[in-house]
Amino acid sequence: MMMITIDDNRKQFHLTNGKISYLFHVMKNGQLGHLYYGKAIKTAGHIADFQRYNIPTPNTTHLEANDPAFTMETTRQEFPVFGATDFREPALSILQDNGSHISNFVFDSYRVVKGKPMLEGLPATYVTSEEEAETIEITLYDAVTDMELLLSYTIFKNVAVITRHARVTNRGEATLTLDRLLSGSIDFPHADFAMLQLSGAWSRERHLQERKLESGIQSISSLRGSSSHSQNPFLALKETDATEFTGDVYGFNLVYSSNFLAQVEVDHYEQTRVSMGIHPFGFQWKLEPGESFQAPEVVMAFSSNGLNGLSKQFHNVYRNHLINQKWLDAPRPVMLNNWEATYHDFNEEIILAIAKEAVDLDLDLFVLDDGWFGKRNSDTTSLGDWFVNKEKLPNGLGKLAQDIRDLGLDFGLWFEPEMVSPDSDLYREHPDWVVKTPGRSASYGRNQWVLDFSNKEVVAYLYERMRALIEETQLSYIKWDMNRNITEAYSSTLPAAQQGEFYHRYILGVYQLYENLTSKFPDVLFESCAGGGGRFDPGMLYYAPQGWISDNTDPVERLHIQYGTSIAYPISSFGTHVSATPNHQTGRTTSLSFRAHVALFGTFGYELNPLGFSAEEKVEIRKQVALYKQHQHLMLTGDFIRLKNPADGNEAAWMMVNETGEEALVSHYRILAESNPGKMKFLRLKGLESDAYYRCQDTEGVVRHYYGSELMYRGIPLKGEFNGANGELSIPMQIGDFQSEIFYISKEEGEV
Repeated sequence: MMMITIDDNRKQFHLTNGKISYLFHVMKNGQLGHLYYGKAIKTAGHIADFQRYNIPTPNTTHLEANDPAFTMETTRQEFPVFGATDFREPALSILQDNGSHISNFVFDSYRVVKGKPMLEGLPATYVTSEEEAETIEITLYDAVTDMELLLSYTIFKNVAVITRHARVTNRGEATLTLDRLLSGSIDFPHADFAMLQLSGAWSRERHLQERKLESGIQSISSLRGSSSHSQNPFLALKETDATEFTGDVYGFNLVYSSNFLAQVEVDHYEQTRVSMGIHPFGFQWKLEPGESFQAPEVVMAFSSNGLNGLSKQFHNVYRNHLINQKWLDAPRPVMLNNWEATYHDFNEEIILAIAKEAVDLDLDLFVLDDGWFGKRNSDTTSLGDWFVNKEKLPNGLGKLAQDIRDLGLDFGLWFEPEMVSPDSDLYREHPDWVVKTPGRSASYGRNQWVLDFSNKEVVAYLYERMRALIEETQLSYIKWDMNRNITEAYSSTLPAAQQGEFYHRYILGVYQLYENLTSKFPDVLFESCAGGGGRFDPGMLYYAPQGWISDNTDPVERLHIQYGTSIAYPISSFGTHVSATPNHQTGRTTSLSFRAHVALFGTFGYELNPLGFSAEEKVEIRKQVALYKQHQHLMLTGDFIRLKNPADGNEAAWMMVNETGEEALVSHYRILAESNPGKMKFLRLKGLESDAYYRCQDTEGVVRHYYGSELMYRGIPLKGEFNGANGELSIPMQIGDFQSEIFYISKEEGEV
């Protein structure tokens, strides 16, 4: 099936796969005009009528003397530039020798290719066969600057997703300076939208926030050198009456892990421009003759079935076309991480004792966290000294790893390769490797500084150190942490005129180290971390198929974090652990079962000390591990459906259902006890077959049967609330705060 069709006479381009349509054309001034984006449509050949030119007003500026209605001021465009009758913010700006930023990129040519070309040096979505996607590359040219602009659009066969990116090339003889190149821009004909974003802070990342669009600019961004805890490089526009399951929603996500800008501008005619890409503040890129600059990729997803439909498109494209195929449906190990069990205070004997308990609990992987290297007894020293601490581990790291493997566990290790402690041998030997501005003091963050990953020597050194440790210990897992943001941004290896390139060159260095390691060691599972969820983005998922979504492991807080993160990201990418209680971030005490029922929906594991477990707790943990392993295929390949938003009240609920609707795992959470609510509660499910006959097993193992229509339209009955007077009744009930229920639902032949 051809997914890209071109009307050469009208110079119109239509991308469609039966789920979505995206149309644009070449306008009479040679620039690209946007026509339509949304649910798939058929066109009768007059699609250019979708582009309307406004009747001029007395202060309208127009391009041609004999056509006062033709103006860029309100024309919907594909990749706008500033200054030639368009006063909205542009996608591109080039500083020329005469000080001008004006450019005029006009259509030159196009080519359509099967599949999807890779982006050099940057993570991006991919295909495994040419039949999975088609790509159109539009080449535009500005004669004055002798610059070429290539816009690339890819449409996938099986998802309502289009990806876009841009690349500029200096074809002339003069050196030019690029000071703004976004990845994509799109103009909508109205502003009747609400804007959704994933915002927060350390330990409360990616809470879903919504605001109605207003005239002017609304934006989210990061200038931290990472995608950040505060904002995620994601936004969505939803029709104001759209819900989780109804209405049109447009989502935008940047495959990038550094400074970004995601912006929505509503003009004076209530048209809406969405722009996304590298943040232009502090960015400049010197382009010598013949050189190119590649912008990162933006992923655009569409749903006519509300937010859950949008999430399904993002989840599918990331699972099938972004995350490494090796980890697509491969079982992830259930791990025990020693961090909250010991922090920095451990020795070989303690570690082996914890590992033995992990074996007894049927776990798969032991992860040694921070504190195994240098003289690392606190967070004040030794980052960068990636050599084993012989005082803690006198027999060496390789021997410890072998001992743990001999117990029957895989071995994993924590690194923070991008950082260095002022008190470290590495800093004393290479003070010039630190990011800091000459003549100014260097700020501290968690008692550490940032290594200059724009310096290729730094990347090469860390590759050799990590390679040697991976080979020595035969690692199967790496937790890659990054615990502070970049300040005093400056590289000693870049000339003054190129310091605006620092942030981008830094993240290119991070990507290069990931690329080198994942290519050399394809069987090592990488989990990204940045003080928790400070760099959880599609760029990281390309290299690390799972990420530590937050340092906050409190299950009540995780309900909000996991709910918001699931808007754009598949739960198979969530690092979710059962941790100690009282919780180390909130002090809240919750049951082992409640903590596990939240953590089950992700890449399950434990982060606590098992040495003090009772026999009953060990039995319960083995059951939890067995439950996860039994249903992990759903977590990896099923559709995640949000049923109740914890921000709306006292409950949360979600479910995983397989593609055919034959089986599902459902979880309901009631946060605080309610006083005598009286009424019976039901949870309405989604994604099942109305006429199918289902077996439903609850948390206690009780089995009942329902038709799909019962489960979806009436709902599954939930436990009643203890009210102080019904304790003598022999019925299941919820007693106290932080209650949860798990239901496994499977299709059966037969009928009531």
